[in-house]
This record gives sequence, C-alpha cells and structure tokens, in this order.
Amino acid sequence: MVDTASLQKYSLFGALLPEEIEKIKPFLGRVEYRAGETIIAEGTSNDRIYFILEGCVDVSKNGVSLLTIGEGETFGEMELIDIMPSAATIVATTPATCATISNRAIHNIFHLDPRIFGIIILNLARDLSRRLRRMDDLVVIQTRSGRGESCSSCSTCQSEGA
Repeated sequence: MVDTASLQKYSLFGALLPEEIEKIKPFLGRVEYRAGETIIAEGTSNDRIYFILEGCVDVSKNGVSLLTIGEGETFGEMELIDIMPSAATIVATTPATCATISNRAIHNIFHLDPRIFGIIILNLARDLSRRLRRMDDLVVIQTRSGRGESCSSCSTCQSEGA
C-alpha cells in the first residue's frame, strides 16, 4: 500500500489531513508496468486516475510524443470526468509503479465522506484548469512563432479567409 506522506505530495490530495488520506487509502490500487508497456491506449476506455510513484511514462497523441512525466505526476483525469475514450496513449518508458483510483472508488468516497469527496473534486478541477492554461499558453507561443495553423473548418477560420 502507498504511505500517506507519499500521497500528500499529489495535488489531488491537497488540503486533506493525514487521517482523511488514511480513510481513502483502501480505495487505492497499485499497479506495476514494465518499460515499453502501454498503460492506456488512445481511444480506449479508462476509468481511473494514475499517480506515478516510481518511473517515467511517455504521453503521446496520434503517434506524436507530447511529454514525459514521472514520479509525483498524474494522468487519466480527463477520462474520469468526461467518460470519453482516452485522449492520449501512455507508455512506461522505464519500469513504473502507479497508484490508481477508479471512478467507482471516487463514488464510494462520496458516500464515505462527502467533505473528502468535495476536496478531491475541487483539486481535480484545479489540476485540469492548470493544464488547460498551459495548453492555452502553448497555443499562443506557437501562433506567435508562425507555426500556428487555422483549422479552416470552423466558421471563425472560414470568415477570416484561412
């Protein structure tokens, strides 16, 4: 099982007291992956958030590597919220160990302690907001550097003559 101090470094558990983390530890899973093993394939279903405890993973979309993340980082949050197919492929680049929390576990935490549930959901919303802001910044940088492309299929791009 994952120790409480390790979980406290993840933003999803921010503002939770150690005894509150102890309450939700039974809902966590633990999975180990070999280097090169696909954890999530783009377009497939995923119902859990992964917390990287050890190792590194590559995040790619449409075969293009976007970034590598490691210990202390999370992935899988989007699919937990919108219940859509996975937006990216995640592959272990080194042997990796992850703690997981499933959609069902989040639901069970709601019934166990609505306050803990509320904090987790608020933290999740903040994490996703931060990622969206980073993506917005990247789009601005790419657009300013002349690498931005218009889609030519939406009404805004068509009206601009793209």
